[in-house]
Amino acid sequence: MHRHHPHPHSFGHKHYLRSMQGKIITDHGTMTVEFFEKDAPKTVANFVKLAQDGFYEGLKFHRVIPGFVAQGGCPKGIGSGGPGYTIDCELDGDNQYHDKGVLSMAHAGRNTGGSQFFIVHSRENTAHLDRNHTCFGKVTEGLDLVEKISQGDAFRVEIVED
Repeated sequence: MHRHHPHPHSFGHKHYLRSMQGKIITDHGTMTVEFFEKDAPKTVANFVKLAQDGFYEGLKFHRVIPGFVAQGGCPKGIGSGGPGYTIDCELDGDNQYHDKGVLSMAHAGRNTGGSQFFIVHSRENTAHLDRNHTCFGKVTEGLDLVEKISQGDAFRVEIVED
């Protein structure tokens, strides 16, 4: 019985039910994230666990390149840190397409991601990242905030389950 869930087509062109969302909370406002659980299940699970454990609480966007990306998730705040382990890339799903508002894993080479992620500013400058970095979600509300993030801005991540 699906009376607690909206019709799958009520979210536009997506054909699956949304079971969980992320909220990236910054001083500029809150961005709502829809996760690509079908295409990058392990990456989503890792991000969600880190968020629920409070890992991202107060971390900063340490790398912001206008027209490219805003990157955060390094506990050292300089881009060289992580959670103490690495995860494999998931590059074969349908949604491995870097477009404005997409969340994707940063890494130092294939299968070396951990906690660092970036939010895409524009398709034009990130197309070469397709199938090299795992796309695991997309900002669905607050998209205008993506380009307002400045280097050094703090954030936190909350997970909201339906």
